[in-house]
Amino acid sequence: MQDTMEPFDVMTPDLPEPELFDDARAAVDRLCELYEASAGFLRDRFLQAMVEGHPGRRLRAYYPEVRFTTASFAKVDSRLSFGHVATPGTFATTVTRPYMFRHYLRQQIGLLLANHGVKVQVGASDVPMPVHFAVANYPDVTVPQEGAADFVLRDVFDVPDLTTTNDDIVNGVAVTLPGEAAPLAPFTAQRVDYSLARLAHYTATDPAHFQNHVLFTNYQFYVSEFEAYARATLADEASGYTSFVSTDNVEISDPDAQIPVPLRMPQMPTYHLKRPDGSGITLVNIGVGPSNAKTATDHIAVLRPHAWLMVGHCAGLRNSQSLGDFVLAHGYLREDKVLDDDLPVWVPIPALAEIQVALEDAVAAETQLSGYDLKRIMRTGTVATVDNRNWELREHTGPVQRLSQSRAVALDMESATIAANGFRFRVPYGTLLCVSDKPLHGELKLPGMASDFYKTQVARHLRIGIRAMESLRDMPLERIHSRKLRSFEETAFL
Repeated sequence: MQDTMEPFDVMTPDLPEPELFDDARAAVDRLCELYEASAGFLRDRFLQAMVEGHPGRRLRAYYPEVRFTTASFAKVDSRLSFGHVATPGTFATTVTRPYMFRHYLRQQIGLLLANHGVKVQVGASDVPMPVHFAVANYPDVTVPQEGAADFVLRDVFDVPDLTTTNDDIVNGVAVTLPGEAAPLAPFTAQRVDYSLARLAHYTATDPAHFQNHVLFTNYQFYVSEFEAYARATLADEASGYTSFVSTDNVEISDPDAQIPVPLRMPQMPTYHLKRPDGSGITLVNIGVGPSNAKTATDHIAVLRPHAWLMVGHCAGLRNSQSLGDFVLAHGYLREDKVLDDDLPVWVPIPALAEIQVALEDAVAAETQLSGYDLKRIMRTGTVATVDNRNWELREHTGPVQRLSQSRAVALDMESATIAANGFRFRVPYGTLLCVSDKPLHGELKLPGMASDFYKTQVARHLRIGIRAMESLRDMPLERIHSRKLRSFEETAFL
């Protein structure tokens, strides 16, 4: 470790030299070792500086990285859409909180080793770790606002740099300059750290609690049903679920345990029904609107979930529909406007066969209807997503004509955003909505009618979403992540 006192010296932690690994488990263990050393160094020096003042030098630590080089054009099993690179070259990615992503990293590195037969290199990168993200691992440490310390924080420590925290890789616009390594993963460490911090803020739960299967809803009614379902499964030792996490990281494993009411509800209340391997279910109440839907999925995407589904309410657009009917989206009319800069509206958002089948089978199992009879309560068709909650109060000719031309059967404010961001981030997606009103046909969502509707349909709708997720959980990952979500040139890591 450097120990001179010249004004512009940079003090860094003493870390092992980069090393080649042919075992994924050992490679991830080294990533954890490097990360803990760097984050611990920044935490200790930060706490010391808060007491003693300016240390007289710059204090810096670097993210660990995985680096991989191949000189072969050899083809691998083309049925697999991830776990390999298409061309010779050097590929690298920085890594944050590897202990949290341990299973994912072992899986992705293992596939790389198996498919190419070339060792991976693990060592320190040249990307500084912002002190804010380093101390986020320690709940008893917080970074004060600028001006609160006796010295200028960024004169001593690295701070988040939004110029390098972006979605260029997943948006397909990243440029690899000559001599640089190409991206190995869809997100850089700083991008991941940024989202982990936002998730903790918006959901009031630690991102480590998130499970691989995420349900989104736009009504709080689903939360109480989810808690009731969670308590029932915790009482069943054969269910495989081991705990339930509520707001403020309150975690219970006893089905009868009390959960205190939080003093303040977060913007997006989130609840986790956990399994030891992370294959449980997370429910996020994103509220109403495409902005919330984009915000939630922008950040949850860095966790690399296996699938996410929207199970919320919608306006039925056909007179043949009844309140309480289900809508299985097989296409989307995007008028949400929040993703246009990242994913142009001319990009089609395809239905994913595996998700569609899982949802339809779940509806059939829950309702005990099948085949032609299933059409009594479920319509498959286009879902329109708009950014105006009171769209029906405007002049009807234009909007209704577009809805009719698109063959839309339902309208909401979140589904197309969630599906489009799933497409953009390569996260399998789907939508099953429940008709709560029919504004074009005089059936508005009035208080008394809504109460009866919610009582009879919310529990069933949620059970369908959970049943579909449990079906997807039993499906091999390579089957869910088909090539429909992959472009011409993709990162090796999922």
